[in-house]
Amino acid sequence: METCSLSFFSSLKPPLSTGGCSSTNNFKPKRGLVEVSACSYQKFLHFALDETKSRTHLLHSPLQENFNSMMALDGKTKLEMVSFQAPKIRLLRSLSIEESEGIILDFAVFPEQEFDLPIFCANFFSTPTTNIIVLDLNPLYDVIDQRDYKEKYYRSLMPLGLKYAKLLPWGGKLTSESLRFFSPIVIWTKFTSSKYNHGVLYSAFMDYYKAWLDLMEQVTAERHALQISCNREAQHRYLTWRAEKILHESIGRDLCKLTVAHDMVGVVGKTRDPGYRILKKLIGESLSK
Repeated sequence: METCSLSFFSSLKPPLSTGGCSSTNNFKPKRGLVEVSACSYQKFLHFALDETKSRTHLLHSPLQENFNSMMALDGKTKLEMVSFQAPKIRLLRSLSIEESEGIILDFAVFPEQEFDLPIFCANFFSTPTTNIIVLDLNPLYDVIDQRDYKEKYYRSLMPLGLKYAKLLPWGGKLTSESLRFFSPIVIWTKFTSSKYNHGVLYSAFMDYYKAWLDLMEQVTAERHALQISCNREAQHRYLTWRAEKILHESIGRDLCKLTVAHDMVGVVGKTRDPGYRILKKLIGESLSK
């Protein structure tokens, strides 16, 4: 199996605070953070929510009542969570974490099981100097083995993927296991912090999310019980891939179920992933290993 140079974590379900951060122009990032604060990532989340509301009717998920804000073990790192649902959306959820050493954003949208739509996924990890990014419409089915699925959802999106492949460098080798869950248009990249790079990332996020919403509007519900069951199993495989990486060992099975997925793909060879220091503060050193 190939070594994995991908490191990103995330999940639960973050809340977007609706006030106090409506304009990034008024935000003053903490010392050392280069315009990638939770507030600047809130711009991504506000766009996603506004765009979704323009296409469908969003309702707060019951999960929102249980998880909207949590304080980490260090007493300083705050986890902001939000979760919604809609007629074709089983769960739209996000988690943002900000502390002195870096910022994490996890945003994902899961379709209802009657639809074989890809899962929208944005996993961002940013420090004052480095950014590790995964942005994708994760396929529900293997696009290598099931070419009809690839044609159905990705053929028209290939120009979009090629556009950003030219603007954002490829992040390096991925494990063969991870490749099964990524699409032909995945953006897996690492870049230094700059206004230009973050501008390109925001543009990519908007384009990819609008593309996913277009697919959502066009897709029709599956009526055959067998296919719905297959969709359910495919989502389960995806969530298991995410959750089994560390969630059960870190925050417990019950929280894992409530938060749907919590992923952290890490470790380059024997080197700890860049988020290890943050993880240690969030859940304790023994559980973060």
